[in-house]
Amino acid sequence: MTPSLARRMACFVYEAFMLFGLGLIPGLIGTAVMAIAGRTDPEVAEAAVRVFAFGFYGLYFVWFWVRRGQTLPMQTWHIRLLTRRGSLLRPAHAVARYFACWVWVAPPALVGSILHWAPASTLVAVGAWIVVYAALSRLHPEGQFWHDALCGTRLVMQSWRNKA
Repeated sequence: MTPSLARRMACFVYEAFMLFGLGLIPGLIGTAVMAIAGRTDPEVAEAAVRVFAFGFYGLYFVWFWVRRGQTLPMQTWHIRLLTRRGSLLRPAHAVARYFACWVWVAPPALVGSILHWAPASTLVAVGAWIVVYAALSRLHPEGQFWHDALCGTRLVMQSWRNKA
C-alpha cells in the first residue's frame, strides 16, 4: 500500500532536517580542504562544499536504501523503499534513484542560478516547486512520485508488526 501524501511529505520534512544537520559535515570538510589548499576564493569554496555535500548526501541515501530500504525518517514514518518486485534496491539502482530525486530541488535552483535570483527568491521557488511536484503524485495510478515510477521503485507502508 502506498503511504499517504501527507505521510510522505512529513517524512520529507523530517529528512530535510536530518540533511541540514548532516550538511555540517561536508561544510566542515569543504572548508578544511580549502584552508589546507590555501584557497580563499568564495566561488571555489562554495563549489567545493556543494560537491562534498552532493557526494555525502548520496552516500547517506544509497547506504540506507540498499541496507534497509529506509532512512531514519522513513523508519519513523513506517515507509520503506522497494523495487517494483518488492526487493531492496541494489547499489546501482539506489544511485540512479538518488540522481532522480534531485528533481525535487534542481529545476528551480538551476533557474534561480541562471537568472541570478536572490537566495530568498530561489528558496521560495524551490518551496513552490516541491508542493507542485508532490501534488503531481496524485496523477500517478498508484499515487507514487514520478521519479519512483521512472526508477522502478515504490514507497510502501511498512507493517507495524513486520519490521524486518
